[in-house]
Amino acid sequence: MINDRLIDAGDLPLAVRDFGGDQPPLLLLHGAGANLAHMTTLARALRPHHRVITVDLRCHGRSGDGPWTWDAALGDLAAVCVQMELNRPAVVGHSLGGMLAALWAQRHPETPGVVSLDGNPPPTRPEHLPGLDPEKAAAELARLHAVFDAVEAAAGQVIPADQLPDLVERQQMAARDMGANEKVWIEGFRRNLAHVDGETSIRPSGPATAELRALMNSLDLGPVYAATTCPELVILPTRSLPEQEPFAELYAAHRRFLVEQAQAAPNLRYLQLADASHAMVIEQPAAIASIVTEFLTPLTPR
Repeated sequence: MINDRLIDAGDLPLAVRDFGGDQPPLLLLHGAGANLAHMTTLARALRPHHRVITVDLRCHGRSGDGPWTWDAALGDLAAVCVQMELNRPAVVGHSLGGMLAALWAQRHPETPGVVSLDGNPPPTRPEHLPGLDPEKAAAELARLHAVFDAVEAAAGQVIPADQLPDLVERQQMAARDMGANEKVWIEGFRRNLAHVDGETSIRPSGPATAELRALMNSLDLGPVYAATTCPELVILPTRSLPEQEPFAELYAAHRRFLVEQAQAAPNLRYLQLADASHAMVIEQPAAIASIVTEFLTPLTPR
């Protein structure tokens, strides 16, 4: 039976969804700007083999607001493990959640296994784009960062009441275009709506978005992977999202960098998922669940 609850993480409440069962525990973490509802389809696919627990990360969904640091977010996950009585859970995360999974693995060598679903920081330097002329790489990065600047500037803005129905309809169309479960997708959209003093905005807020962006831009996973001793799998995309197509060369080069980085890590396995983009959780939940289960089953006591 699925159970939603709020737990006390010390400085803020955390919303948790427990998919139940008596199989080995697995923490499933969403990406930036998403929430636990967006992981529902993958959680259901994993449930036959794990007790799956999804979490709204701080500043997302129904969880509380607080400063965004890696230490704070990892402390939140530790609080979830204690209060949900999870003994050495496996950790699987998408995007931002995958970065947290990698950091958790570095700090918790007793973890039976972690899986990152394209949990990689965005490219920020020409060195992240092998095969591109450095001058062109710098120009493309400047163009990309301008797009991210605009996204950050728009984060947390108030949505006029008369525009909200149009936004919901656009989310429904997006779900259909991606082949996502429409009901799940709309739950995810509505779960990130904040209603304060008669005004509605989308979480995370502008300040939280800025903090997250700075953290991800400064994260170097190379040393993290090198210091990790527990079993770790990184699943990488093989194509761009539609909105990434204007930067096709940049993202192709960055995918080359991610493969090189994974190959250099001594204790890490990686897989390039065929016909998958950064939205792999939506595109191929059944395939991902099968890969994750095959990786974790020999590692987790039954």
